[in-house]
Amino acid sequence: MPNANRGAVGFQSSEFEQEYDRPSKSQLKREMDALQKLGESLVAEPRDRVKRVPMPEDVRDAILECQQIKDHEGRRRQMQYVGKKMRTLEPDELAIIQKTIDSWHGASKAETAAMHALERRREKLLADDQALTELLNRHPEVDAQHMRTLIRNARKEQAEHKPPKAYREIFQILKQLQTQANLAKGEAIVDQDQQDEQDDDER
Repeated sequence: MPNANRGAVGFQSSEFEQEYDRPSKSQLKREMDALQKLGESLVAEPRDRVKRVPMPEDVRDAILECQQIKDHEGRRRQMQYVGKKMRTLEPDELAIIQKTIDSWHGASKAETAAMHALERRREKLLADDQALTELLNRHPEVDAQHMRTLIRNARKEQAEHKPPKAYREIFQILKQLQTQANLAKGEAIVDQDQQDEQDDDER
C-alpha cells in the first residue's frame, strides 16, 4: 500500500544545501587547533609584549594568568581555556593578532642575522690581521691599541681554553659600533628628508 506521507511531502533541496554549507568536522577541528596554537604562541611571549597586543581584555587576562601558572595540570587546563577564549574572537581581531606575532618573528630573524654577522666579523678579526686595519679605517674612533690587546688575549683564551672574556668584549665593541652606524644612518635619512622638504618649499 502506498505511503500517504510520500509524494508532495518530502526532502526539499534547500534542506541539503544547508548541510553542505556547514564546515566539515575535520575543518572545524583544524580551525580549533590553529586557534589553540595561536593562544599557545601568545602564552610563550614575554608579558610586556602580550599587554601591547590589540585584543579584548578578557582574552588578554586569560593569557597572562596562564603564564603565571606553574602547576602542569593547572597550566594545561588554563591553556584549554585560552583556546576557548581565542575562539570567541572575530576574524579581523585574529588577523591583527597574527600580524603582530609575525612582525615579532620577523624582527627576531633580523636580530639573529645581525648577531651572526657580528660573530663572523669577530672571527675574521681573530683570523686575519688585515681585518683590524679595515675596521680602524672604517671607525677611526676605535682605540687601536686596546683592540690589538683584546685580539691577542682572545686568541690566547682560545688556545688555552680559558673563559672568553676578551672574546666577548670584542663582540660588545663591534655591536656598539654597529649601533652607532645604524643611528648615524637613520639621522642621515632624516636630514635628507628635511632637506627635500625644504627644497620643495623653496620651489
